[in-house]
Amino acid sequence: MTDKMKIKEVIVVEGKDDTKRINLAVNADTLETRGSAISDETLAQIEELHDKRGVIVFTDPDFSGEKIRKIIQEAVPGVKHAFLTKKAAAPDHKGSLGVEHADPEAIREALRNLYTEEPDATPMISREDLAVAGLISGPKAKIRRRILGEYLRIGYVNGKQLYKRLNLFQITPEEFAAALRYLDQVEEGKIDE
Repeated sequence: MTDKMKIKEVIVVEGKDDTKRINLAVNADTLETRGSAISDETLAQIEELHDKRGVIVFTDPDFSGEKIRKIIQEAVPGVKHAFLTKKAAAPDHKGSLGVEHADPEAIREALRNLYTEEPDATPMISREDLAVAGLISGPKAKIRRRILGEYLRIGYVNGKQLYKRLNLFQITPEEFAAALRYLDQVEEGKIDE
């Protein structure tokens, strides 16, 4: 048996079921937000942990998870982010999306592909690039954003937030172009997503 991947940063998750699943996949400490109404005390703990060890925000790929992610990134700039696709976070039966449903390998893969915020960085992808790529408006824009977000491992966001997220995580023009090529192949039926 191989040793579990060790994570030095503290992983911020939503609840104790997420902590259990994370611990099946990796050796890490977690901090649970206990929902999307994050207390000032919890934000202070996240800030202290970020200063001492670093923090990885690893929330569910749903509205509540995105809300938590946004609250933390506004309060504690520079945190790292790990993302699961909706498919990887889907339950076997009924229930909502969640880290607690993810396969341990999907969790390890998300933790190998972290993004660190660069709030003051110069944008590398323009709004015009997004419009030309059919990611902001049009009949397929929502589907295209979902596939692009999963391919780049940055999560799903609406058209307004896509520009911000691509540049916050410093997605390069080369990475963006590769994602668009992938997107075109999916739409042409050449590959499955």
